[in-house]
Amino acid sequence: MNAAERSGRLGVGIVGAGLVGPIIGAALAGAGHAIVGISAISEGSRERAEAILPGVPILEVPEILERSELVILAVPATELEALVTGLAATGSWQAGQLVLHTAAEFGVGVLAPAMAAGAIPLAIHPIMSFTGSTIDLARMAESYFAVTAPAPVLPIGQALAVEMGGEPIVVAEADRAAYAEAISTATSFSTAIVDQATGLLASIGIEAPGTVLGPLVRSAVDNALSRASTPPL
Repeated sequence: MNAAERSGRLGVGIVGAGLVGPIIGAALAGAGHAIVGISAISEGSRERAEAILPGVPILEVPEILERSELVILAVPATELEALVTGLAATGSWQAGQLVLHTAAEFGVGVLAPAMAAGAIPLAIHPIMSFTGSTIDLARMAESYFAVTAPAPVLPIGQALAVEMGGEPIVVAEADRAAYAEAISTATSFSTAIVDQATGLLASIGIEAPGTVLGPLVRSAVDNALSRASTPPL
């Protein structure tokens, strides 16, 4: 029986213990899945993994793939293609194994080497800004997840997004670049504007400028989003 035909809980392995990987793992563990291992290299990533996923073993990447029915690739987008290709070259991917990456830029095409070995590809990107702390788990309940997958396994991707607390939206493979640009624009511009405004207030002696501007920024953004969500007359 392959992964697409299974029901119930999965053994989940996580590659990458940055801001995203441990949170994804904690969300799936909360839905009843078993986290079988996580990879972590730096001292900071190891500490984060141990804090958010206590008791989960820190393993080498090939061992994670060997143990997992679902592999989460939570690595920077710039590293994703080389990682997938390298693991294919060493024969690490397993037929019927689900492999999911979290990069906004890519659909499932970047997982082609894993697919050639019989793995089942999913691209799921949580549309939120991660802190790497457990506060992210609550924020997931207010977030959408972009899901790209071949039609036969799209329901699996959508179900995983729901299990993590989010609302899935389907993004076509050909639209991932435009999607990623929208995400990058929203993130970079909002960060730059807040940094500039709080810097100006700090320069004139206003304490805690982030707290002072918080209600204004949130209401302004909410108003803009409300206008964007209202159909034209």
